[in-house]
Amino acid sequence: MLVVEGLVKRFGGFTAVGGVSFKVDQGEILGLIGPNGSGKSTIFNMLSGTLPPSAGSIKFEGVELAGLAPHRIINRGIGRTFQIPRPFRRLSIFENAALAGYFGQGRHSRAKADEAAERALALVGLPTDRHASVDGLGAAGLKKLELAKALATGPKLLLADESLGGLDDKEMEQAADMLRRIRDETGVTIIWVEHIMGVLMRVVDRVMVLDHGEKISEGLPSHVASDPRVIEVYLGTDADATQAAAAENRR
Repeated sequence: MLVVEGLVKRFGGFTAVGGVSFKVDQGEILGLIGPNGSGKSTIFNMLSGTLPPSAGSIKFEGVELAGLAPHRIINRGIGRTFQIPRPFRRLSIFENAALAGYFGQGRHSRAKADEAAERALALVGLPTDRHASVDGLGAAGLKKLELAKALATGPKLLLADESLGGLDDKEMEQAADMLRRIRDETGVTIIWVEHIMGVLMRVVDRVMVLDHGEKISEGLPSHVASDPRVIEVYLGTDADATQAAAAENRR
């Protein structure tokens, strides 16, 4: 479905992403992990058209996306969430999702946008009432709304950017289960950027690890969690979670 080859992003003399290549198959969940500054968000920004690549190729269903505007990429079937939800406060929960649906995959009608919003909100467990306010949503609710907005665009590929940030342990588990359920029920392919490795590792099909803009490991969760290079990168930060995930996936 997605083939990325030699992806590079430079900011002046600094290389944020240096020649990263990977593939994503239809229907899988790929976990994209790495410490802060490793290039995860920069890759998402290039995949979604927010940033143009300095070099390399991004092919989605055989079509080159590098250089396309974000709305063109959404129309092709790639939706994304953002780390920090910023809903339109003057709009209701439903209206926020419907606005996203209006700009998704050719849904240039109010009726189709409303239908897309209803489906997306139901998937994430938010009210479909037309007047429910975003002001009553806590951290978990705002993350759900961010996900609903992305789903309302009708994506074939969903870029989920740190969907667990700001959540407590129970909310993290529920959010992770929700991503897997959405994949199972809709068939949408997911690339999931996350820092909480212990939760991510039990949900994804494959994992890719970045460090200083380069890919240092890729494979099944059990393989990646046991990779000495990955353990070294996370030593002192998330090493316990890395090794715990390795033990869990060996069972």
